[in-house]
Amino acid sequence: MDGAGRLDLAGRYLSQLATQRQLSVHTIGAYRRDLAELAALLPDTAWQEVQHNDIRRLAARLHAQGHSPRTIARKLSSWRGFFNWLARDAGLAANPVDAVRAPRAAKPLPKALSVDDAVHLVSGGAHGPAHPEPAALCNRAMFELLYSSGLRVSELVGVDVAYARGQDGRAASLGWLDLAAGEVVVTGKGGKMRKVPVGRHALEALQAWLAVRPPPADGSAALFVSARGARMSARVVQLRLKAHALRVGTSVNVHPHVLRHSFASHVLQSSGDLRAVQEMLGHASITSTQVYTALDFQHLAEVYDKAHPRAKARDGGK
Repeated sequence: MDGAGRLDLAGRYLSQLATQRQLSVHTIGAYRRDLAELAALLPDTAWQEVQHNDIRRLAARLHAQGHSPRTIARKLSSWRGFFNWLARDAGLAANPVDAVRAPRAAKPLPKALSVDDAVHLVSGGAHGPAHPEPAALCNRAMFELLYSSGLRVSELVGVDVAYARGQDGRAASLGWLDLAAGEVVVTGKGGKMRKVPVGRHALEALQAWLAVRPPPADGSAALFVSARGARMSARVVQLRLKAHALRVGTSVNVHPHVLRHSFASHVLQSSGDLRAVQEMLGHASITSTQVYTALDFQHLAEVYDKAHPRAKARDGGK
């Protein structure tokens, strides 16, 4: 099939999209560009002769040229729809785009605060009131513990003031605090319990909170409760942290997982011990923890760019 024949088939397909599916002019234009690019990439191949390996090779070429996985996925979708139409209306035996997938998008790095920003946030800002209200003491204890021990918010709200047993002799608590040992035990994903150290500042904040903590209304041993004695929920912790971050002037959107990411990044930067960070985070696989090695390099790169006299040469400077 010559170029004119290929253009005719593509034109008929686009016309059908406009009339039968009533797609917008913008969408039709995007389909037209994608098909024109396919024709340019395979200038001597008739549509009916395009093979599965041709499409795989083109997807790999686009990736090597720096196209994002999302862009490649969109092009493949356009091409797949066109070849589906050819199979239905023009006698194509099989769709060569079937089973071809775009490269996986890179997993975005978790956001982490700088050490100074994290400390400023969890400590309550530069200047707190001389006699903070119980809610403020509760907030500081929760935020310090999140950052000190890298807890998930679901783990935080499950912590009790002490270990408790049920009538069957088994642990009745999802987690508990051991102030004397400086540890907290929590139940993570898959029901797996782990023990994590608690830092000095978090222990001090916890002791200040326990001095004013109201008794839980349900008779439980919940560590964090509201003014009415209800066990703190994950949603309330999220809202309190967000409001607190705005109040102390934190410039980024903060949620409890940001403190967990910050904990992991800062411990790894200081120790370089990936396995220990894995254990403290409760990751079943070290693969989940390895993302923080990228965060660690990101920190090193930022230091390099600020400190090295030749750093700007990487951006084309002299």
